[in-house]
Amino acid sequence: MGKNSDKTNVMRILDQKKITYQSYNYLNTGAVSGVEVARALGENPDIVFKTLVTVGKSKTNYVFVIPVEKELDLKKAARSVGEKSIEMIRQKDLLPLTGYIHGGCSPVGMKKQFSTVIDKSAEQYEHIIFSAGKVGYQVEVSLKDLEKVIRFKTDDIV
Repeated sequence: MGKNSDKTNVMRILDQKKITYQSYNYLNTGAVSGVEVARALGENPDIVFKTLVTVGKSKTNYVFVIPVEKELDLKKAARSVGEKSIEMIRQKDLLPLTGYIHGGCSPVGMKKQFSTVIDKSAEQYEHIIFSAGKVGYQVEVSLKDLEKVIRFKTDDIV
């Protein structure tokens, strides 16, 4: 097994785009929630983000990326994407829709590119950490580099 066996799809996409990132693995820590993951990595929870997939009244899907300790404000999120209302998608719909399972959902490398909004608190940091698309793996990337891989905007959504 070479080093590549530890690479997730997200890491391969970042490699392809020649993007510098730091990868983390918290497999043996027992961490489940985002806050536990931040703790396990010894990182500030403010820079560790979770990826939430929602559906708008128009049946369009949206991705929101927010700090692990925060809750998505559904009203702000809906306003941000110009929807009357949005709600979280059902957990069973996540895999068929994104190709990712709950706890391993990344804004990078989804089956389809959905409108993505990252909480604007991310702008204060040089890098943010988010799922590498597989439970137990995280990547740290700058927003500037992330723009080379996915289209997103930042907004106040928590």
